Amino acid sequence: MSKALFTLSTAVGQALRARGLLLATAESCTGGGVAQAVTEVNGSSAWFECGFVTYSNAAKSSMLGVPATLITAHGAVSEEVAAAMAQGTLAHSAAQVAISTTGIAGPTGGVPGKPVGTVCFGWAMGERVLTQRLVFAGDRQAVREQAVAHALQGLLLFIK
Repeated sequence: MSKALFTLSTAVGQALRARGLLLATAESCTGGGVAQAVTEVNGSSAWFECGFVTYSNAAKSSMLGVPATLITAHGAVSEEVAAAMAQGTLAHSAAQVAISTTGIAGPTGGVPGKPVGTVCFGWAMGERVLTQRLVFAGDRQAVREQAVAHALQGLLLFIK
């Protein structure tokens, strides 16, 4: 893990701990990368609850309660599904704040309107949910690394 990502994960932990919040993650395209980044920080068990890696649509529905109809209507890579993943993470864990990622890391899988590099994020706390859709450049590893960093940076802004 890069020094920058470790520094970011440490800042996330400090912010969560200062607010008495537990984090949980729901990841698709990042494959557990957000959870891995935060658990690199010593003492993360004080503020990290759990992580769900829901790569398939069926897992998104069965583990997080994302309605299959929502996936059909908007696609797995959508802000709507990212929001439902984040809300489902809160419903299926003891955490008070959640991050979700769903996207197309590549090198294949892009479709019109959703090119390779498209990632949708969700952040949820209580009834408040924020989503964002970005398109990152680079190969599969670069897209995933950028998505992990953005998910954590977004969390810092979201909980302030």
